Amino acid sequence: MNDPLGDMLTRIRNAQMRGKSTTQTPASKLRKWVLEVLADEGYIRGFEETTGKDGHPALEISLKYYEGTPVIRDLKRVSTPGRRVYMGVKDIPTVRQGLGVAIVSTPKGVMSDQAARSANVGGEVLCTVF
Repeated sequence: MNDPLGDMLTRIRNAQMRGKSTTQTPASKLRKWVLEVLADEGYIRGFEETTGKDGHPALEISLKYYEGTPVIRDLKRVSTPGRRVYMGVKDIPTVRQGLGVAIVSTPKGVMSDQAARSANVGGEVLCTVF
């Protein structure tokens, strides 16, 4: 697998299109940090560390719906393994005039765009959520 984070985002998108309440993805530190930001921002109910069918560590993601429609309307990968996107603190994009969230990997950890601006750090823009 070349893009583990992109794989997790696709699993979330596919599960929400099918109306699933949970989905599972292989565990990694970066995936866990991104899920923490999604949970803090209220886009997912939460996640827990489990063991997958193959015996490897996995993350069980509880998806969130509002009146039958998914809370996450749009989930896009910005920085890919073939094209990394780095931005300074002044260049971090606002998603849908502040209604969405850009998830940024900074030297101070993975955080939302608003938290990166308040901490005055830039970094790699991993994905956008709306």
